[in-house]
Amino acid sequence: MENTYFITGYSGFLSGQLLDEIVATNNVHKLYLLVHPTMLQKAKQQFAIDGLFNNQWEFIPGDITEEGLGLSKELRHNLQRSVTHVFHLAAIYDLSVKEKVAHQVNVVGTRNVNRFVEGVHSLKRYTYFSTAFVSGDREGAIFETELIRDQQFKNHYERSKYEAEVLALETKQNVPTTIIRPGIVRGHSKTGVTTKFDGVYFYLNMLERFRQLRLRSVPLIVKGSVNGNFVPVDYVVQAAVYLSHHEKGIGKTYHLTDPHPYTMEEVYTMLSEAYLHKTPKKTLLSRFAGRSLNAVLERYFRVSSEALSYHEIDATCDSSQAVRDLSGSGITCPDFKETLAPMASYYKDHRQDQLKYIT
Repeated sequence: MENTYFITGYSGFLSGQLLDEIVATNNVHKLYLLVHPTMLQKAKQQFAIDGLFNNQWEFIPGDITEEGLGLSKELRHNLQRSVTHVFHLAAIYDLSVKEKVAHQVNVVGTRNVNRFVEGVHSLKRYTYFSTAFVSGDREGAIFETELIRDQQFKNHYERSKYEAEVLALETKQNVPTTIIRPGIVRGHSKTGVTTKFDGVYFYLNMLERFRQLRLRSVPLIVKGSVNGNFVPVDYVVQAAVYLSHHEKGIGKTYHLTDPHPYTMEEVYTMLSEAYLHKTPKKTLLSRFAGRSLNAVLERYFRVSSEALSYHEIDATCDSSQAVRDLSGSGITCPDFKETLAPMASYYKDHRQDQLKYIT
């Protein structure tokens, strides 16, 4: 049976990969892509690059921060009569975002999308993309069935995504909803392709600077037993699309995180060995690893201070529900170690591309 999709957040990296997966694995009748008017030209250019398909798509200029998504009443009602699946990915992903902007886009925007969803006549599924970091400063095991636990937040991004997920939980009482909580998304596990050198790539930024400095030894500046929370984009989109079309996914929240994570020290060590072919060692610089080194890392190694705080929260996202419901699908999160070669190779080939760096 053919499905009609309404998707927010194009032309982000995750949404582009999601479209590929939907088209490859489902019978698509029509795909409506809600794009902010200021991003329309960029979206069209990106769409041409992606080369997904020809006459089954339509860009819908709109704004999730506006009531009714900035759409005419007639268009909105026409969409609500035809759409079967809604994927809401549009959000501000910026750890240093200002409070007002984060609230307007991530919270108010989600509220407006929820209202649109509740008016869809033949809705089969509403999939809301949250983040594993709605857990804030909680430590220990974080379960998929948990959300409101009096946690505090490290930045306005986290808080706004938490408040948005609370709204998605309320919507779940009225419509078939699936909530996806990805970890820190990295490039494709097989090709290494990514659009931004953020997240785990901050380590590669550091290692590249060490290479430029011609250091004889790579300093071990990441220490401790805190787990990394990095997950390849192909696993996220494959799992999300599968769970969003299977009945078992209705009413559930999924951690799409690495079920067998390595510690941050292990991740750093493996990347150093893959990229520089050197095992990090304790040096004079290693003594200053921690908060006192943050300013240096931020200025000289393109590591944001907000990102560094994620190396200090000892939390593990339990993904038992996701692993169980994906059982039999053939979709599993690849071992981080097995994806190192394409990640390091892609970074090496594109390290001069300034558009891939957070500024």
